[in-house]
Amino acid sequence: MTEVKTEIKKPTPTRSTPVKEVSHWDIETDVVIVGFGGAGSCAAIEAANAGAEVHLFEVSSAAGGSTALSGGEVYLGGSGGTAMQKKFGFEDTTENLVNYLMMQHAPQADEEKIRRFAEGAAGHFDWLVEMGVPFKESYYEERVVEPTTDDCLFWCGNEKTWPEIEKCKPVPRGHVVQMEGMGAGALLMQVLEKAAVARGVNVHFDSRALSLIVDEHEQVVGLMVRKDGKVLACKARGGVVLCAGGFVMNEKMVKQYAPRLNAANNPIGNPGDTGTGIQMGMSVGGAAINMHEGFSSVPYYPPASLTYSIIVNGKGQRFVNEDAYHGRIGTRLLEQYREQNNERIYMIADVDAYGNYEEGSWLNADVVATGETIEELEQELGLPADSLSHTMNFYNQHAEAGEDPLFHKQSQWLRPLQAPYVALDMTPGRGVYIPFFTLGGLDTLPSGEVKKLDGSIVPGLYAAGRTACGIPRRGDGYNSGISIADATFSGRQAGVAASQRARSVAYAAQGCVVGCSQGGD
Repeated sequence: MTEVKTEIKKPTPTRSTPVKEVSHWDIETDVVIVGFGGAGSCAAIEAANAGAEVHLFEVSSAAGGSTALSGGEVYLGGSGGTAMQKKFGFEDTTENLVNYLMMQHAPQADEEKIRRFAEGAAGHFDWLVEMGVPFKESYYEERVVEPTTDDCLFWCGNEKTWPEIEKCKPVPRGHVVQMEGMGAGALLMQVLEKAAVARGVNVHFDSRALSLIVDEHEQVVGLMVRKDGKVLACKARGGVVLCAGGFVMNEKMVKQYAPRLNAANNPIGNPGDTGTGIQMGMSVGGAAINMHEGFSSVPYYPPASLTYSIIVNGKGQRFVNEDAYHGRIGTRLLEQYREQNNERIYMIADVDAYGNYEEGSWLNADVVATGETIEELEQELGLPADSLSHTMNFYNQHAEAGEDPLFHKQSQWLRPLQAPYVALDMTPGRGVYIPFFTLGGLDTLPSGEVKKLDGSIVPGLYAAGRTACGIPRRGDGYNSGISIADATFSGRQAGVAASQRARSVAYAAQGCVVGCSQGGD
């Protein structure tokens, strides 16, 4: 009789590995975590706090992920306010935060996730402080993309713009890790890494997750990983937590799922944001949702004075309220660019609004025209006759009265623009800086458990951070710091859930041993 040999296929993220193909376990543990960024570190800390043995695998040579490359802003509030909000007299109820986030991310918002986050966000700030994350007791009121001082509390979204301001009480929710200059996310990750290591988490750097391991019941029971040139099989009694980032660094996936982002020019993330975590989840039946969405920005402030300007398309028409958060402007700009068949987009400023643009801006938009009159500027830009002049005359007439009937720009940023004028070219592909990242990922419960298309869960699989589709789901509703807040908060939930499952599995196994020794079934 001829022996039939089972073909052992090479592990890959898009195909799960059947447990029957695993000859032995190189590592056996309670919880396996993939990725050592904000989500992975917090998942590891909470799983270890719950008494679980944790092995964490990171593809790079150091901890950090995209969190370490960020500005270190954490978007928090609710429960009457964080300790920092209360310090400076801001009350932020849980319902206020829920309503605001629902406005930002509807219609695809996950109300259950948002509510759990809003109920726990103030406590999450306290938890970060307990971990050793430093926050200075200070409030920075100026309009900026990211503070370059070591201040903490600042405005970082659409809280003071229309339509949010009409339905939600405006409250600053950006909490920046204390560090002079930019890039405080690196300090945040140093603290979280230290906390994870102090709790005995087994960290493996230069280790690439290859595929999930599933048993005959389609439960995730482990992970295939390559370390030091060897492929290892890691058994996870509680499950695997995927915290491997989004897919912004995978050009093929961006083109396939989020083609609108192709007009942006600067992917924001770490080299590991290639979508492998999402692919692994999909390989075992996990549903990937919201994959078309992403954050895109045009960081036109500083100087804050540019907010007085107007932004127009190739027909000389405004299409957004210019006092909105830079992420909303970026999203609307890309939409306008596509809808208007790649026509030019300009920011029209006067001398006072232009301010110190040449010294302090990150926008990198070229000055392409100047004019002593708006008609002269219109001609130099090659816009249709009377198009820009009509827009400007209408705008100035109402700005004089502190009104913007078309786009509801707030009176704080309304005044007539006066000659001479300058035009900045904000057209995608012409030099303007447009950073972006993805907002789609695996569908999960608030606990981090990965869901299938039918709503059931994939047993033993969890996801957090940008590998999951979390709280931020719309580019035009994004707020600075919501990704770090979501990643660290969701990571904690997933770590707790996976450790609880590990205990349940252990109790079940112990019960079986006792039952069997007593002659039970």
